[in-house]
Amino acid sequence: HYWDDPLNQAVMKAWQAGIVVVASAGNGGPQARTITAPGNVPYVITVGAITDNYTPANLADDRLASFSAAGPTDEGFVKPDVVAPGGHMLGWMPPHGQIPRSHPQFMDVDEEYFTMSGTSQAAAAVTGTVALMLQAQPALTPDQVKCRLMSASRAAVSSAGKPAYSVFQQGAGLINAYDAVYSSNY
Repeated sequence: HYWDDPLNQAVMKAWQAGIVVVASAGNGGPQARTITAPGNVPYVITVGAITDNYTPANLADDRLASFSAAGPTDEGFVKPDVVAPGGHMLGWMPPHGQIPRSHPQFMDVDEEYFTMSGTSQAAAAVTGTVALMLQAQPALTPDQVKCRLMSASRAAVSSAGKPAYSVFQQGAGLINAYDAVYSSNY
């Protein structure tokens, strides 16, 4: 059970102490019940990943990343809560580190940036949004942050207007940082 895991116990204490916790869903998807700890804690913000198909300006071809873990959790909770960009994300990484040495094909020409995919990259995007939300309104509680973030997200839909993915794959949908920061939803 999620409440028996030591990492989850620490995460739950942090949330109860007023600290917003953002966790990646895990990369074992797309099968159901693949959410990993601490993303399986019901009240933390659990993040799945989308990919932009290498066309960041074209939202129409964005899709759920094949590796993004899906719910429900073992206890039946809907997870992930939201999804964010997590496919082929570019970030600075020291070239002498273990990951770049093991996978040099993902280092850029200047050998300063590394391309990775995963729900951890998506969780970083959500963490940045949460930081902006708390900068704008420092008194927000973790529950209020989660509510605003989820209510500002948009589920992917098909051309027929039906959900493109289940709630257990996309949660409330793709985050919208601007709407989350400037929302008045609680």
